[in-house]
Amino acid sequence: MRAVTYREHGGLDVIEVGELPTLEPGPGQVRVKVAACAMNHLDVWVRRGIPGVKLEMPHIPGADIAGTIDAVGVGVSGWAVGAPVVVHPVLSCGRCRACAAGRDNECRHFGLVGEHARGGMAEYLLIAAGNVVAAPAGLPLAELAAIPTTFLTAWQMLVTKANVRPGETVLVLAAGSGVGVAGVQIARLLGAEVIAAASTDDKLARARELGAHHGINYATADLVAETRRITGKRGVDVVFEHVGAATWEKSILAAARGGRIVTCGSTSGHMAQTDLRHVFFRQLTIYGSTMGTKADLFDILDHVAKGRLKPVIDSQIGMSREAIVAAHERLEARGPFGKILVIPGT
Repeated sequence: MRAVTYREHGGLDVIEVGELPTLEPGPGQVRVKVAACAMNHLDVWVRRGIPGVKLEMPHIPGADIAGTIDAVGVGVSGWAVGAPVVVHPVLSCGRCRACAAGRDNECRHFGLVGEHARGGMAEYLLIAAGNVVAAPAGLPLAELAAIPTTFLTAWQMLVTKANVRPGETVLVLAAGSGVGVAGVQIARLLGAEVIAAASTDDKLARARELGAHHGINYATADLVAETRRITGKRGVDVVFEHVGAATWEKSILAAARGGRIVTCGSTSGHMAQTDLRHVFFRQLTIYGSTMGTKADLFDILDHVAKGRLKPVIDSQIGMSREAIVAAHERLEARGPFGKILVIPGT
């Protein structure tokens, strides 16, 4: 099979596209013929190397996959060859208390497809049968690859952690990113007034098309001052934070008294400074959040099937080295609005 691989961590020069053996599914596994694999900033981090994460080389990146069942292993029932599926990217033990409670993303053996194990940027993917979910009918299969990682992350942040309620105000940072466009849509679905923040007016215009009520260009305007102007000096009920050090202090100042800040990432750096006086005096709550559960993916796909949420595609590319390198460069420059889809066989 043709696949994107790394044989070592490093810069763009370590990216390869070549042939690897197509493996047969083992007991409890299915083989998925990949229709599309969506790229995430995670792919940049994995390529550079993540401290403490040791990978089998050559590594195949790619956490977000949609395709069709191509073969099933011994002991697998309920799946037929040709069935369209979306891959749940969370890897867990399935045996611990968190897994038994349906909180697979809290498993102490937590991992991600494409990060801790070989991913889907290839023609085929081997995965545990428990990690595939039936694709909703009537939607382009390739586009469904744009759903799992970012929508699961945003769903847990806004629904499970921050418990956003109708009428509240939510500030979504980096609203043009994959998780940002999911955050805008989910916040609007929950009945919130949505303030989108992004670095270009074009991204803000597109965020408004997804349901944002207001936009702040934080490259040309003061994020905190604009947030307070829009909210009548009150601040927002919820800050959807995933940028990290570059916005963390502003996120704290943008929150209203009794507000919540929920964070899932630190793209701009993880060593952020916190003025604790603002946290305790203004009674802020800070939530950390990583991915979401398989049950969340069922809920998300139900909303996608009904047209309430939609995958946002920046572009589709073939699986050539030149195209993959260019996509990494765009991700590093924070250029895409929505997802870049890699289409095997093109």
